[in-house]
Amino acid sequence: MVKVKLYTALTLILLVLIVVFQNTEPVETKCLFVTVTMPRAALLAITLLIGIAAGMLLSLGLAKKIHKKD
Repeated sequence: MVKVKLYTALTLILLVLIVVFQNTEPVETKCLFVTVTMPRAALLAITLLIGIAAGMLLSLGLAKKIHKKD
């Protein structure tokens, strides 16, 4: 089971890297009153990191709720 998780994680990481490095052209991103131009790869990487951080924070909060009930 550990090997399956490892291979799945490595495959997902490889796919993310392929998508990120295939998208290097600059894009314009608007957030409220600020416009930023950056490579699409950077935007994808930032979005991925925000998603990972949000998932970790949510799982941490859920784990605390479960432990409080016990």
